[in-house]
Amino acid sequence: MAVGAGQHQSHPGKKPDISAMLKLPAPALTVALLAVPDTTASTLFGLYDLLVGARRDWQMLVHRVEVEPPVRALIVSRDGRPLKAANDVEIHPHAGFADPIDADVVVVTDLAIPPWQPVGDRYDVEAAWMRRQHEAGAMLASACSGAVLLARTGLLAGLEGTSHWGYCEALQREHPDTRWQPDKALVATGTGQRLVMAGSGTSWHALALFLIARYIGAEEAMQLARLNLLDWNATSPLAYAAMTRTGQVADPVIARCQEWAAQHYDSEAPVAAMVQMSGLPERTFQRRFVQATGLAPLDYIHTLRLEEAKQMLESGDAPVEAVALEVGYQDASFFGRLFRRKIGLTPAQYRRRFGGLARRLAGAASEPPYTVATPPSTSRFSPST
Repeated sequence: MAVGAGQHQSHPGKKPDISAMLKLPAPALTVALLAVPDTTASTLFGLYDLLVGARRDWQMLVHRVEVEPPVRALIVSRDGRPLKAANDVEIHPHAGFADPIDADVVVVTDLAIPPWQPVGDRYDVEAAWMRRQHEAGAMLASACSGAVLLARTGLLAGLEGTSHWGYCEALQREHPDTRWQPDKALVATGTGQRLVMAGSGTSWHALALFLIARYIGAEEAMQLARLNLLDWNATSPLAYAAMTRTGQVADPVIARCQEWAAQHYDSEAPVAAMVQMSGLPERTFQRRFVQATGLAPLDYIHTLRLEEAKQMLESGDAPVEAVALEVGYQDASFFGRLFRRKIGLTPAQYRRRFGGLARRLAGAASEPPYTVATPPSTSRFSPST
């Protein structure tokens, strides 16, 4: 809901007076939201509005009284000067690193950078500032791909971490001393749990609720969730993820097997068929397949089957047993257990959660003036896509 959206002075306009803000009565919690040129404005301002709306919006709408929010959110950049966000929205920070912010929490929101392009040293000034804030007692937090910058502080070494599922593989290569968990919506770790990471997409909602619950109170966090219709649950972010490892590979033998698997994943013994097709000894095939795709052949087949099952559950009403059989599983109970382990939901839960939304979106897209282009007839699992 974000009742207070647009009421703060961090959107385009005159730069706010940080000295005046810091002279106001001290709130229960001061949160510094770090802004850099790769910041996405939606998450930065969305998190800002959620935080400053705690208590204030509930009291206004439910009890018809005006109260001061217990959270002071400050948007902070390296020099405090206006900057353009990744989507060209102009950000007017409240403060720069030289200002006496005295933050309880520092948050780096998501960064619009490709996961395969290392951030390098271009934000090492920000990483050093974050380390200083942490040494002074502040909690450090990241939302989604903001973990890329949080990891640059070096504070995650030997700990668990999370980020958007599309970034965790690259983060694991860049920071192998951190145990990256793409299936977790929120991770709190380190001494005193003063390092907090929210995972994929809108998991920053969970981050906002976590901060309010920890510093202000659980009931205040519940009020914020009710008011904004937020759902903080154990759903795995991987439930939202499409396959990411079916791209074309350098090994032509394995690529040929991938193309076959894209059309025949529902066959009775697909791994044995691929071994035979490859003309390689089984152990050699297994090794080359893992090198080329990052997955064992059987895991690859399971992933293809589960992606097809997700599509069927979203778009149709066939019984779960029929879906299992259609994608290649004779044993529906095994299918259900595998689906739950890999996706984080049972097939029935997945259908309830995403089926209605998928149908509503499809219906909206088909209404004039919107049109839906007919996709090519190739399989969506083709390595060339």
